[in-house]
Amino acid sequence: MSQEDVERAYRAFDAFNRRDLDAFLGLIHAEVEFTTRFIEMAGDPYYRGHEGIREWWEDLFRIFPDFSVETLGARDLGDIVISTVHARGHGVDSDAPFEQTLWGASEWRDGKVVWWQHSGARPRPSRPPGLRSRRYPGRTSRPSSEHARRPTAGTSRRCSRS
Repeated sequence: MSQEDVERAYRAFDAFNRRDLDAFLGLIHAEVEFTTRFIEMAGDPYYRGHEGIREWWEDLFRIFPDFSVETLGARDLGDIVISTVHARGHGVDSDAPFEQTLWGASEWRDGKVVWWQHSGARPRPSRPPGLRSRRYPGRTSRPSSEHARRPTAGTSRRCSRS
């Protein structure tokens, strides 16, 4: 099932680049909840449902009319697909170009995306508590109590799914 979801993710990126909203919506659950790199920075970080997709789609292409993504990779983790894309475009008012690599996670159920999020921050691999570091054999991945109490950058707006 998960490899099929990876293939569906590639089809979604292809539909996005072709500006085929109907094909894109065909891969999205009617009650999807998602956030993207560009709305994380303002207000409520979530769009919801097909109406939210349409709103995001129109907003994005109004601001970046030539926005496109090149899929660099996607892999399955059960019901979750992790993807890496290279986004490019130009701002409509300034014609200023931008390029950015984005990492995303999407949850799939019955062949449709039910949740997704893209971020400009590369995900950091983690190890289970107590696993010894290969680089530093004397260290484990267990944080010190002082470190565990300190919030890290970006955790104050941690996404929660219901």
